[in-house]
Amino acid sequence: MRRVYLVPNIVTAFALSCGLFVIFKINMLPPGSGDYRVALDCALLLLVAAFADFLDGALARAIHAESEFGFVFDSLADAVSFGVAPSVLLLKMLSLEQGTWSSFLLVGGSMIYSLCGVLRLVRFSVKATEAKGNAELSADQKKHFTGLPIPAAAAAAVSVNLLFLSPWAREWMDLSKENLAIVLASAMVFLGYCMVCRLKFPSMKMLHFRLPSFQLAFFTVLAAVFILYGILYFFALVLTLLSWGYVLMALVLSILRKIAGKKSKTLEDFEPEPDDEVQ
Repeated sequence: MRRVYLVPNIVTAFALSCGLFVIFKINMLPPGSGDYRVALDCALLLLVAAFADFLDGALARAIHAESEFGFVFDSLADAVSFGVAPSVLLLKMLSLEQGTWSSFLLVGGSMIYSLCGVLRLVRFSVKATEAKGNAELSADQKKHFTGLPIPAAAAAAVSVNLLFLSPWAREWMDLSKENLAIVLASAMVFLGYCMVCRLKFPSMKMLHFRLPSFQLAFFTVLAAVFILYGILYFFALVLTLLSWGYVLMALVLSILRKIAGKKSKTLEDFEPEPDDEVQ
């Protein structure tokens, strides 16, 4: 009988509960009653789910409690919390009239996002299974991700929705619901493509800073002060800059690699993977 470890799976269940709570909470609201405060609470819950998703894997590796059950459970939890919940939040917050072209556009963009998120998780599971027993392939996968990780995609999707709902943003760009639907649907389609594309997205594990300890500590504290201040007073803007900044950084690195050419060693870690054969 295969062993199922309790502690990492409890953390995974907690992350799944956060995603389910967002879905249930949003669906209990009357149409059109969603506001910035509700969207902010849901965004915070999904960020907690993302932290728990990071924690369960790290905890399982630390206490040598990795299992097939936990691996599958984690993928299913991610599909709900980061694949379905952001789409439901987006649709409920805008509450467009059914049967209009803008509602069709937004539903289509949300469905593409959720479908691509599930495909991203399936591909990750397949690649992780192939890497077992292959030290070189396993080490390569730890340096970067093929396609945008679904928690990062969820953060970007939630942030752009939250940004347009924020009070100060409405003072500067008060878009109509139709125009807002176009912007949000385009963002969801773009994020969906990023998840299933063959481009490389950097992992935090590959970040190395060649700085003296004092300078590194100083810049870390300085960045933390600005980020924490921004979170307290401009949460939507900071979340948008951080999440979309990560996406744009990976795209810029991939473009630079494309310009350099395959024969160059410049940014060779960001060479896109070849497409899989489909039969």
